[in-house]
Amino acid sequence: MNAGRDPIVRFDNVGLRYGTDREVLSDLNFALLPDSFYFLTGPSGAGKTSLLRLLYLAQKPSRGIISMFGENAGLLPRKALPPLRRRIGVVFQDFRLIDHLSVFDNVALPLRIGRIAEEELRESVSDMLDWVGLGHRAEAHPAVLSGGEQQRVAIARAVIARPEVLVADEPTGNVDPAMGRKLIRLFEALNRLGTTVVVATHDRTLQKEVSVAHMMKLDRGRLTIAEPAA
Repeated sequence: MNAGRDPIVRFDNVGLRYGTDREVLSDLNFALLPDSFYFLTGPSGAGKTSLLRLLYLAQKPSRGIISMFGENAGLLPRKALPPLRRRIGVVFQDFRLIDHLSVFDNVALPLRIGRIAEEELRESVSDMLDWVGLGHRAEAHPAVLSGGEQQRVAIARAVIARPEVLVADEPTGNVDPAMGRKLIRLFEALNRLGTTVVVATHDRTLQKEVSVAHMMKLDRGRLTIAEPAA
């Protein structure tokens, strides 16, 4: 279904090093297609989180070109980056919820930044919280939530605005297997609506849940991508 369509993300000869250390990522050449689903795998220390940081534009490469939505991200002025980042949903491994905001307001934040009318966003956020099993926690604050609940809030916030690209770092690491499968179903539904999804995970069971997923494997800083099984 992606034949003939331009990539939504492209890496050309991208490398990343921190300081004067050796490269963490080397010679990355790949393209992410619209409407596609990718699992990112690899051993601890392979550079998965670093690659995700490049994907959501939190980190600049040491060399090479990253193109997002047809734009060379390295050539864009600083003021052009926030609008570009708003097209990307991110599920962080450490959640990064805003402590002084309620669960509802954390999830509503992307819609408010996007200037969605309050009466419209209230229904969307309430429905999303019900879907992830947190409708009864809408007025709670992150400090009183369990790790699994915080994870679900972070995921709800990342997907509420239907981003064009969703990047998720171990998004099911703090929830039970049943909720993990439910969250993957949510990512699949978002993918069917047109979002390109990249999920970093060690969970082989989850990897088998999505038959259309491409498999991205990092090993010693280098990446290979396998097509979905027929």
